Amino acid sequence: MLQDSEVMMTEDCTQSQPSISPVNDPNSNSENSKEIVDLVGGPFAVIESDPGVFTALTKKLGVRNVEVVEMYDIEPWAVDHLHPRGLIFCFRWHKDTHRLADFNDPAAERVWFANQLSDDACASHAILNVLFNCPEIDIGEELRVFKEDTAQMSPVMKGLAISSSPMLRQMHNSLARPADIRGAINAIAINTLEAQRLKAQEDRARKKQDMVPPPPKRARVTKEKTASVKQRREPEEQSEQDESYHFIGYVPAYGKVWELDGLKSGPLEVGELPSSNSSQWATIIDGWMDVVRPALRMKMKKYGGAEGGDNIRFSLLAIIDNVYEKASDDLEFLKRERIAIERQLQPNWESQVDPILHHQAAQAFGSPTSADMVLGRAYAQDFGARRMDRDLEILDLNPEDLLIAWKTCIQNATRARVAVEDEITKANRAHTDHTKRTFDYEPFLQGFVSLLHQEGFPIPTK
Repeated sequence: MLQDSEVMMTEDCTQSQPSISPVNDPNSNSENSKEIVDLVGGPFAVIESDPGVFTALTKKLGVRNVEVVEMYDIEPWAVDHLHPRGLIFCFRWHKDTHRLADFNDPAAERVWFANQLSDDACASHAILNVLFNCPEIDIGEELRVFKEDTAQMSPVMKGLAISSSPMLRQMHNSLARPADIRGAINAIAINTLEAQRLKAQEDRARKKQDMVPPPPKRARVTKEKTASVKQRREPEEQSEQDESYHFIGYVPAYGKVWELDGLKSGPLEVGELPSSNSSQWATIIDGWMDVVRPALRMKMKKYGGAEGGDNIRFSLLAIIDNVYEKASDDLEFLKRERIAIERQLQPNWESQVDPILHHQAAQAFGSPTSADMVLGRAYAQDFGARRMDRDLEILDLNPEDLLIAWKTCIQNATRARVAVEDEITKANRAHTDHTKRTFDYEPFLQGFVSLLHQEGFPIPTK
């Protein structure tokens, strides 16, 4: 992605830094000597603005119990049931102007924020900027150590740490198309050759200028003015032709809602959270979405799609609690609730229940779900405590209330079973898309075209 002039840094900071990666050394007999220093590193490739891609990225990074979904509306009816912990906004980038005073908020010093120093790394920057400001999310051991090691760094140095991390770069590029990875490497080669060409051209012009007497002052000023106007026009003409997309994050932290754009010099305050005596995350969610909604409307209006849904050049992703783990926890909870209720029911209670409910119970609990065989059962951390409290409540129920509780348990279990199966279907579809996306078709196409040429078949040029 493009770099913003608001981020003050040298040209050297944008290059990939040395990294350490395990490489097999055929000339070494020692096991420890198989790890050598990789002084080359590599670029970050473009990845798609797809919820499946971002969910896979969080799992590869070791983040637990979250997933990323796409949002098609920001109104309360479309958002409140999701309880998003953070948002990622993808849009067609062009330079945005802000005053320096907008970034002088003392509260912003507590926000974890990294500048983007590598091209096309904005997706990883956006999701890390959001995750590192959500204390309720389990980010895993590797990211936890990374966050602690970079906590006291400046935003530029944090961005340099991300660009220099072999683990982050490898996880990011594992979700990119092979063609995009080759394109990122090719872009580095082109930029390097172009820089060398411009430097050689400047050296020749400097030598030529030293041999020629300086022109009159008036002519020199006119020439410089003409050149400066041309330089001002060139970026405008290029910006109309080239399309670059960028990811930014929105997250509630430290009493405020922040916009986290790696191309800006720091976190930008969106608004203050409503004061509340409750420390529950659900209460914070209800407040922060109301604060960020006007800012999102302005972004959507600015980048297209506000008038009749035409010319949409943005997408909005939300980081939410993992739906599968929630549904699996509910189903396992209801399995044990059913057993506890049936222990307390009187003999011949089956005759007092609708036969349809018996059939639903057999469908919900009779056979293992596909999730049990693929992903395994998932439980919340407070599963045991909630199960014990519910067992104590069941002991105090009378026979009539026990029957009602059994019927309610079967109905809820049916819904939980359907939710689990839906999540498995969605995961299988995302895995298929990922396999198709990351498979390299180019060798097959090259071999196929070569065989056609060898057999004498005409190959169309267009």
